[in-house]
Amino acid sequence: MGENAPMSTTTDPAAAEFPEFLDNYRKRLKQSFDPLAVPDEHHLERGFPPGLLREIRECKPLSVVIPEEHGGRGHNVHEFLGVLAASSYESLALSLTLGINGGLFLQPLAKYGREEIQGPVFRRFLEKGAMGGLMITEPDFGSDALRMRTQYSDEGEAYRLRGVKHWAGLTGQADFWLVAARRGEDNGRLSRDIDFFVCDMSQADQEIVVEEYYNNLGLYMIPYGRNRIDIAVPKAQRLEPETTGLKMMLDMLHRSRAHFPGMGMGFLNRMLDEAVAHCQERIVGGKKLIEYDQAEHRLARLQAWFTACSAMCAWSSENASVKRDLAKSDIPCNAIKSVVTDFMHEASQSFLQLMGAKGYRLDHIAGRAMVDSRPFQIFEGSNDILYQQISEGVIKSMRRLKATNVSDFLGKSELTQRASDYFKEALDFDVSFRMPQRKLVDLGRVFGRIISMEMVIEMGERGFRKDLVKNCLAVMKQDVEGILARYEGGRVTRVVEDYLEGSSWLDYLRPQKA
Repeated sequence: MGENAPMSTTTDPAAAEFPEFLDNYRKRLKQSFDPLAVPDEHHLERGFPPGLLREIRECKPLSVVIPEEHGGRGHNVHEFLGVLAASSYESLALSLTLGINGGLFLQPLAKYGREEIQGPVFRRFLEKGAMGGLMITEPDFGSDALRMRTQYSDEGEAYRLRGVKHWAGLTGQADFWLVAARRGEDNGRLSRDIDFFVCDMSQADQEIVVEEYYNNLGLYMIPYGRNRIDIAVPKAQRLEPETTGLKMMLDMLHRSRAHFPGMGMGFLNRMLDEAVAHCQERIVGGKKLIEYDQAEHRLARLQAWFTACSAMCAWSSENASVKRDLAKSDIPCNAIKSVVTDFMHEASQSFLQLMGAKGYRLDHIAGRAMVDSRPFQIFEGSNDILYQQISEGVIKSMRRLKATNVSDFLGKSELTQRASDYFKEALDFDVSFRMPQRKLVDLGRVFGRIISMEMVIEMGERGFRKDLVKNCLAVMKQDVEGILARYEGGRVTRVVEDYLEGSSWLDYLRPQKA
């Protein structure tokens, strides 16, 4: 189909075959984000450009995460990742908006919500273009979510929720919220477990008040802020965990992290396309920029990340269904999220470096890409924390099996079996069960990349382009070896807290000769 082919005449986009559905969606995105429709200055404004969301909703992109019995396309993960990838090629903010709606609201509702509330909510998404988000983070409890202070109490026909939440994507814009809270006990303490409640902003007694909007550094299209919660939620709107609320939350978050390659896929594809085009057109010193070895090095790394992300998409499509319990899948899901978001930001930095001064503008795609991709390394689990948790998870498994040698253990794990062969000698050491946090983080970076390499090897064996697989594995091998060198060498440095005393360089100048 050519670029100017008309849109499909299928009445309901949700009823089309997926290739047609995705093709039509891509065309609509291309039209909607055309520079004439969205001039550069619009990228400096807060919120979505007028009419943009309405145009995109006509394609019903969120139908891919709504059950068929409620008019959606079902829960095929590859369809959701395909929509996220198509969106992030044009706009990382749009892709994140759909990711929030799908992964953090609609999928949890489909899996844990009561049937009596599912139908009306899903219909509003399909027919009215409603949006939903998730509220977990609190001003005093970011990554330490288990200590949240938002609480609920039983008031007969409803639950009363009180607390403060912030940094929830779509603040003031979502029609529905999934709010996390802990039950208040009679002794004034809060339960250790966590519950989630569907809140409908169209109901006065469920309305969450926005106290402040934040001037977020990037992702201008998505509003963030501070929210005051004092609402009454009908009991039917409490999610029903299969075991505990904590395991339900882990299942939700791990599944959401497994979706990150969808957002990363289109973004990395765009970075690669833009970088290659620029390097082919830009003339420096009488030859094309792409002919310079350092430029080619950067492009090769971009291409490696594109390949690795493709493999992650394949893994997630086969392993992150709502029918699976991902509560215990912390190692692969945390690895996917942290590694792909590192790749995304490094890709934006590399593209900006290739563009030079021209790209260092917020209304240029390189500048926007840099600030928009950075928070992906922070939200839904800071990468430093996730890498530490990966190491702790691996070490816990080693302890359980009474294994100490890293190479031997990884060689037997289904997550790293083949990829660990690239590092037999480098990983031939006994792990310390007591090590500084920074060592845990470095080791987690190693494990995360080896897990990613395993996914690339698997995809290569299925027929993915051998040259791309070969280059990707070579790039990632170099990265792992560099991280291992830092992990194994050097003493642990400490912060000198009173560093200002005796540290002014002006006091140590040699006297000037006359």
